[in-house]
Amino acid sequence: MRTLYHGSRVTVEQPEIRIQKFHKDFYWGFYCTEYETQATRWATRFGSGIVNVYQFEEQPGLSVKRFPEMSDEWLDFIVACRSGIPHDYDIVEGPMADDTIFNYVQSYTDGEISRAAFWELARFKHPTHQISFHTARALATLTFERSYEVHV
Repeated sequence: MRTLYHGSRVTVEQPEIRIQKFHKDFYWGFYCTEYETQATRWATRFGSGIVNVYQFEEQPGLSVKRFPEMSDEWLDFIVACRSGIPHDYDIVEGPMADDTIFNYVQSYTDGEISRAAFWELARFKHPTHQISFHTARALATLTFERSYEVHV
């Protein structure tokens, strides 16, 4: 069992996958992190918010993709997902592009910088963590534990 956190404006006892206007790093899904401080940042982007705490128990038979670190494969996967290309994984886990790295990824995607330039820029940045749940079977591995309010 692992503890995961999700920052939001509301308590989320029943996680769900929401289709949004823009694709995220690992496509549409329900996103969590191992880092409580990161979830707090997500929750307080627009003022006060809620950190939701879950227990995660991975189940056999799920299709899981893990990126242990930023890599060419990770970059290509994010570019594809942000371009609207879906994948077949139940769960995807790996580094999260912070705002600075996000901008570098966007510049690379837009053809404004080369892959080599991306890695040169990203080399000294320290990504954070994300794990995304993309199917109902994946969401069933999460058990809501509690939530609490956080303030800016």
